Amino acid sequence: MHSTDIAHARTPEPATGDRRRWFALAIVMTAAFMDLVDVTIVNIAVPSIQRDEGATFSQIQWITAGYALAFAAGLVTGGRLGDIHGRKRVFLVGIGGFTVASALCGLAVNPEMLVASRILQGAMAALMVPQVLSIVHATFPAHERGKVFGLFGAIVGLGAVSGPLLGALLTEGNLFGLEWRPIFLINLPVGVAALVLGSRFITESKAPRALKLDLPGVALVTLALLMLLYPLTRGRELGWPVWGYVSMAGALVVFAALVAYERAKGARDGSPLIELSLFRVKSFAAGIAVQTVFGVGLGVFFLVWTLYMQIGLGWSALRAGLTGVPFSVAVSVAAGMSVQQLVPRFGRKVLQAGALVMAAGVLIYLVEAERYGLGITSWQMALPLVVMGAGMGLIVAPLTDAVLSEVPREHAGSASGLINTVQQMGHALGLGLVSVVFFGVIDERLAPAEVGPAFVDGFTHALGWVAAVLGAIFLLMFALPKRPAQHVEGAADAAEAPVAGEKEPELVP
Repeated sequence: MHSTDIAHARTPEPATGDRRRWFALAIVMTAAFMDLVDVTIVNIAVPSIQRDEGATFSQIQWITAGYALAFAAGLVTGGRLGDIHGRKRVFLVGIGGFTVASALCGLAVNPEMLVASRILQGAMAALMVPQVLSIVHATFPAHERGKVFGLFGAIVGLGAVSGPLLGALLTEGNLFGLEWRPIFLINLPVGVAALVLGSRFITESKAPRALKLDLPGVALVTLALLMLLYPLTRGRELGWPVWGYVSMAGALVVFAALVAYERAKGARDGSPLIELSLFRVKSFAAGIAVQTVFGVGLGVFFLVWTLYMQIGLGWSALRAGLTGVPFSVAVSVAAGMSVQQLVPRFGRKVLQAGALVMAAGVLIYLVEAERYGLGITSWQMALPLVVMGAGMGLIVAPLTDAVLSEVPREHAGSASGLINTVQQMGHALGLGLVSVVFFGVIDERLAPAEVGPAFVDGFTHALGWVAAVLGAIFLLMFALPKRPAQHVEGAADAAEAPVAGEKEPELVP
């Protein structure tokens, strides 16, 4: 008997005519949308926060990196908590906590409180987000899930496009004189409504054979990343002290301890946080490296790009948000073409072409930024942004399936959960590296007239690093399979398992 059958025996699958499941879908999609928008909405408001709160640049990095780190560290555990205690219950705890954390962010009285609230928000998102597709799986019959996953993809695209614009409008609008705070406070009515309606319309479900929690594994991962990220973000301000280098070296020791612990835990009870045997699959190991490095590149680019436009060029949040629209549209269009038409015909070459196209866009941007300096216009940025967006779209949509295509089916859940986690960790690391590749070339004390030229120099320097990262991704992709598995079940595995965080293939639609 499939575990899905067991799960449905506990919580009977709603009849096809039951409208409640569509309310449940709207609620969990709203939660997913909130998380997606929250990541992009903050980037566009960062310069306003820095100006209004007098935040240091390392605090600005932690406002974004703290969320990514907490989200990454809690993703797999959040999925397993849902399997053990019930997806509905953990989802409601997550969305309630996310709403409270959003209120704390919006009411923050200083940068320290904002950083702490963002870390809490990331941790709550790690409880909320893994339940979304698991709830969809438990709520919808198999023949309707294709339509639902398509809708989920559309929501992801909408979140990517609307986040920067919504952030710009709310920041520029200065509602009730609150300046940047509405970007967080807007989550309150949405979160409360989702909490009330979710408790009524979402059907509870659990995994019949859920894996155990691996809290020591989570603690070791988090400690290692903090030991690496904290000195990176604070090092420049503190004059690169010796303890920072000791901490970063110590992070490697902690990572080694994590590997030893996970190996022992896997042998003991078969439920490690990281399934180390997966790394024997060459394509998976390479894919994890690609995801991590890609996350680093994106983390560097998006924060630096925002600071460049708003502080360096002096543009408004709205102008910066509108400038990014061609990028978002290009990502959405290229992602659709990549999965539906290009990858089935050309396989791995599409992903490698995406890395090269994106790198070309970065280099065009670098040339234009140097050529036009402070006089650059939004329409001059459109070409490199469209090229970059097209390259990114060719990569992001088919990458998960390519990484998973040679993974044994019994490990599909663990592998997918790990892909999501390392991408977030890479993103947090990229945000930490901003202090090296961007602020590292900018003098700490600048006269007002020097700020613009210094930020343009910092931006072009950071773009050179991003282009190098994309070159590394291109080379790593040679280890991916030439023809990723293209079949309905495989695509569903890739879509479902990352959030479920389970080893049991039967729970994958």
